[in-house]
Amino acid sequence: MLDIIAKLSEEFELIKWQVENTVQLIDEGNTIPFIARYRKEMTGSMDDQKLRELFDRLTYLRNLEERKEQVIKLLEEQGNLTEELNAQLNAATTLTEVEDIYRPFRPKRRTRATIAEEKGLGPLADIIWAQELEMPTLEVAEPFVDAEKGVESAEDALAGASDILAERISDDTQNRTWVRKLSWDEGFVNSIATKKASKEIEVSKSDQSNKVDQKKAGVYDMYFEFSEPIKKIVGHRILALNRGEKEDWLKVTIEAPAEKIQDGLVKRLLNNNQYTRPMLEATIADSYKRLTAPSIEREIRNSLTETAEEGAIKVFGENLRQLLMQSPVKDRVVLAIDPGYRTGCKWAVVDEIGKVLETGVVYCTIGKETAPAKKTLLDRIKKYSANLIAIGNGTASRETEQVVAELIKESGLPVQYIIVNEAGASVYSASKLGAQEFPDFDVALRSAVSIGRRLQDPLAELVKIDPKSIGVGQYQHDMNQKRLDETLSGVVESCVNNVGVDLNTASPSLLSYVSGVSGQVAKNILEYREENGKFGSRKELLKVKKLGPKAFEQCAGFLRIPGAKNPLDNTGVHPESYAVAESFLATKKENSSLEAIAESLNVGLPTLQDIVRELEKPGRDPREELEAPLLRSDVLSMEDLQEGMILKGTVRNVIDFGAFVDIGVHQDGLVHISQLSDKFIKHPLEAVSVGDVVDVMVLGVDVKRNRISLSMKLGTKTKTV
Repeated sequence: MLDIIAKLSEEFELIKWQVENTVQLIDEGNTIPFIARYRKEMTGSMDDQKLRELFDRLTYLRNLEERKEQVIKLLEEQGNLTEELNAQLNAATTLTEVEDIYRPFRPKRRTRATIAEEKGLGPLADIIWAQELEMPTLEVAEPFVDAEKGVESAEDALAGASDILAERISDDTQNRTWVRKLSWDEGFVNSIATKKASKEIEVSKSDQSNKVDQKKAGVYDMYFEFSEPIKKIVGHRILALNRGEKEDWLKVTIEAPAEKIQDGLVKRLLNNNQYTRPMLEATIADSYKRLTAPSIEREIRNSLTETAEEGAIKVFGENLRQLLMQSPVKDRVVLAIDPGYRTGCKWAVVDEIGKVLETGVVYCTIGKETAPAKKTLLDRIKKYSANLIAIGNGTASRETEQVVAELIKESGLPVQYIIVNEAGASVYSASKLGAQEFPDFDVALRSAVSIGRRLQDPLAELVKIDPKSIGVGQYQHDMNQKRLDETLSGVVESCVNNVGVDLNTASPSLLSYVSGVSGQVAKNILEYREENGKFGSRKELLKVKKLGPKAFEQCAGFLRIPGAKNPLDNTGVHPESYAVAESFLATKKENSSLEAIAESLNVGLPTLQDIVRELEKPGRDPREELEAPLLRSDVLSMEDLQEGMILKGTVRNVIDFGAFVDIGVHQDGLVHISQLSDKFIKHPLEAVSVGDVVDVMVLGVDVKRNRISLSMKLGTKTKTV
């Protein structure tokens, strides 16, 4: 059987003890954040991301070994297990290999081959396959004619034998491996417009009001006559093709080098026996076209999709990480606005700690009269000393932004505004959690509060929303939802534990992502807090229902208590290391190296280094070291943009082929991957992340199509805004 530890050590370029210790820690029920933060000596300081990748691979390899055992047991029960098959299964390194080996022995539904076997034509197939005949195949087939079994003639017998051989050829592991590789190396992914799409496109051309179809046609028109080598096609094109196929706009196929494959199989499998070769050539052609090609096409499509989904999920996760880890805007009273047309713009004023001070509605996006709305907003700004306005980027955002910019200019007050990505705010406002937090608020008012709070503390607010609803990826509805959920939940968990959580103010949503804290335990913490007041120490956690010693070990270091009697309770120092921290403070000598101190305190150097960092900046928030959000006081329109203009913008989304940047004109501009960097990059994430504030140059503006092309290769600046 496969040595999983050795395999992981090789793949991740780790020393064997690192993998052994990590697997042991995982098997003992420790969480990834806990292992990454508090067991560095055991893992060799592997980071959170690498630990998750190792965990995923460990799970796959264990599933592989489990499947091998299942197949070996099944083959034993069938009486088909041989030393050769056993050796092949033990040597297999992928689930595909295991299934290929088992394929000939897997119980099948009735096929043409199994029907022929039932008619007693298996021995005839064996005789022909030996390719040693010295007489025509029809003469060899004559003894197998049996009307009672449904074999009416020698031709019938040969047809049945051919069906048996076709299935054997298709099921053969070596044949499938060879065909799969050649198809992958030399095949193409093709797509054409479906009949339905062609008809709708014609209708759209004659009926300009048919905007829905025109828009869809614009999305898929590049794929109406499309072909690209399988081994070169990128993930986002695969996902686009899949969606187009699902929506019945595209017919997608895999074009393998069929003639080359059939000729290759003939050379691999046949000799020059004059009696069997013509029949077997036809059998090989039938086997490939009817059995192997459709099966391999499905495998390739599935493999391409899985790879594309994994890539998209990885990008989605990285974008989400950057969004959650954006620098919080602290110590600002925020006037948050959820823009709207007919129902008006809902607004909410939230103080420095997110407490809602007042809410209301203004109408400023329909008609020309904006004075009443401006007066209402200005009154609240003055009343609560608000100095920052957060505007959601949804419907009517542009019109609202214009009104706010005019208000700031007319009032002369030191107020700025920022456009906030409101993706998911409506999901939160209509959720059970939103109703529990603000039972007396209208749904849109809850959304306004969420917009303001997510500016003040993106992480604390965004954890209340299903990660998939935050909208920082592509094709999220088209991929494996279970895998997407697992990845995104892991990202949120990683961010929450990296930042740390205030035990006395955190919501149940935030607490539930803390290492070792389940949803129920999070609710129990809240109940304890309500019944007993604020936690005075981390030790009090052990009084919470269902929070035992193991859960305490996992979560304690990530929970903070500002103002606690023991200052260490407001740091990332784990309670198990308090004695070390106290000894360090009591014994540290100016000229002693950390290595020497670590040795004297009998503690690992990585752990001591972490303790020192925490003691230097108790209660530190790693997000504060990041660049602050870009605040504005005036607005631009697309008509204001000129080629060559240099602007500051905020990266809103990163995708496989580039990044979308908010430059303050309501419509985000696209920086294509070729314009992101002067050096070659394989993926946009190598150059930018969500939330980055970047300088961009306008390459082109298409007002009619609402498209802005940008570049981060600035060259000669002509006009800076």
